[in-house]
Amino acid sequence: MSNEEATAASKSPAEDDGMTWWYRWLCKIAGVLGGISCAIAGVWNCVTVNPLNIAAGVWMVLNAFVLFLCEVPFCCQFIEFANAVAARADKLKPWQKAVFYCGMALFPVFLSFTFTTLFGNAIAFATGVLYGLASLGKKGDAVTYARLQHQKQGDEERMTGTTNGAPE
Repeated sequence: MSNEEATAASKSPAEDDGMTWWYRWLCKIAGVLGGISCAIAGVWNCVTVNPLNIAAGVWMVLNAFVLFLCEVPFCCQFIEFANAVAARADKLKPWQKAVFYCGMALFPVFLSFTFTTLFGNAIAFATGVLYGLASLGKKGDAVTYARLQHQKQGDEERMTGTTNGAPE
């Protein structure tokens, strides 16, 4: 086995998802801020007599706990299963995290459409959007795109048997 094969085999799935180190940290910081905003807005949402607001507030506090558990497990160091959940969350692909975080953030808004639920879940939803953008991959450069377009045009000309619009 060569050195390249050994390093490719030793890479974890989290390192192989195409995210740069700074983007990974941006997603984690957004997850922490989303957890904080969900927790504060969720507790504030529970101070009411409307049962749907209370349910949305409890769900938001649960969202905050899940965000902390998945993104920064050292904040939950006294919970036995925190590291196992975080390791499993790190193995998820970015699009799976995006769907999970966005769905988790939308549910309380559907329960109770108020400013508290809307703004409390906005950063958690933005975390899901950041992971969704990461799943799209890196933007290609113009030279590679032009080369692909030129190759595609040549393939089409060979298929139709024309060159510069004139039949042969």
